Amino acid sequence: MKKTLLLAFFSAFAASFVLSQEQMVLRKGEIIEAIPVQDSVQNTFSLYLPTNFSTDKKWPLLMIFEMEGKERQAMSMFVQAAEKQGYVLAAPKMRDTVSLTNSMIAVSKSLERTMGMLPIDNDRIYAGGAASGGRFASLAPILLNGIKGVISVGASIANRELLNLKQPFHFVGIVSRENYNYTPMLNDAELLDRLKFPNQVLLYEGNGNWPSIDDLEKGMQFFTLAAMGRRLIPKDSLYVEKAYREDLDKVNQLQRTGDLLWAEQFMTEMMSVYGAHKNLDSLRTVQRDLRRDKQFKAMKRNENSAFLKESLLKEDYLYYMEEDVYTHNFNNLGWWNHQMGEIKKFISGSNPYEKQMGHRLLGFVNALALDNIEVIQSDSVVDEDALAFLYMLKTILDPENFDYYLKTISLSAKNEDFGTALFYLEEVLKKGFKDREKLYSIENTALFRITPEFNEMVAKYLKDARYEMDEN
Repeated sequence: MKKTLLLAFFSAFAASFVLSQEQMVLRKGEIIEAIPVQDSVQNTFSLYLPTNFSTDKKWPLLMIFEMEGKERQAMSMFVQAAEKQGYVLAAPKMRDTVSLTNSMIAVSKSLERTMGMLPIDNDRIYAGGAASGGRFASLAPILLNGIKGVISVGASIANRELLNLKQPFHFVGIVSRENYNYTPMLNDAELLDRLKFPNQVLLYEGNGNWPSIDDLEKGMQFFTLAAMGRRLIPKDSLYVEKAYREDLDKVNQLQRTGDLLWAEQFMTEMMSVYGAHKNLDSLRTVQRDLRRDKQFKAMKRNENSAFLKESLLKEDYLYYMEEDVYTHNFNNLGWWNHQMGEIKKFISGSNPYEKQMGHRLLGFVNALALDNIEVIQSDSVVDEDALAFLYMLKTILDPENFDYYLKTISLSAKNEDFGTALFYLEEVLKKGFKDREKLYSIENTALFRITPEFNEMVAKYLKDARYEMDEN
């Protein structure tokens, strides 16, 4: 019995350790939330330590950024990759509404706190995030000293003009070819190549917000291989060879499935990573032969044709949205509806490159509308006509998102335009909206929702209305 209790004690101790000066117990293998930054209990961060963490060596650190206060969810996406690759994770609590300066100060203090608590390798501190978090991460090595690299998921570099030749960093972009940031990220990679910044772009299938764990792990692995290549850490030949074989298998798999463009692109990334570790003449030969292949050349032409068409359509969208918002051109909603029809044709078509382009265009135009909404709402005097146009536009661009129908109803009712409000009420009900209580609590609709037309519409689609109208 005593032996069993002793084993249980040592098992529990191995899973955590105590920072004696601060009397803080940090458990390994789980996300630890709300760790206070020393100067303020309001500034906190989350932490993840791999299960094999120990204080007898220095560890690489990946700072995760999430701009809506959901740092635990963002960190959880990186946990398995960090566990496999041996990275400590830290995620400051952040808000997109806070200024860039204050956000960077919060990051700096969280980083300082983490380094004071744990044996972190100063030469292996990285930043990462997805979407707005990824864009913020790309600013971190520019505005803060000591951050050596960035993993950006689905987000291009936030400000290319701030890139400093004297302050290079390692950029790993992870993006789907259906993500509207795919082409900007390819352009970023070309710029970083010219500036001699180490960089790779990893692709993944589909239009989801997150890549696979394997892709996130590959990003961290590239950082580790680069650190070995620069002799910041001892070279592990077995680690290098295993990683190389895995990547070579991926190239062979892509070739077998006929995705020659992705295979060629990934070989380019492999050469930038493994060039410091081994002779790559055989890989260069494979890539050269692939580039000469007729099928590859045809695929490249088709993709470039889609890129050109995408560029022209984006210019149209930028021009017309700016004009329509400025002039409150509600009559042009029909044109936008036609454009959505064209985008849907691309997505449902047989040309794989136009199909990918269609998804990218859809993401682009939705992001453009949201950016315009944010700009208008931030003005001291809100242009409600411009806002109404954008809400209506969003019902065309993202017809399954009920929020913009409700926002349109609210703004129309506020201006006593009950005809427009009734039209969008029926549209949202046709789409399958069934939350009766939410309908009767839409802001600014106190007068509208007691009208016979409102209640008849609700009764028509939801079988029951709150207010019964006197037939007399």
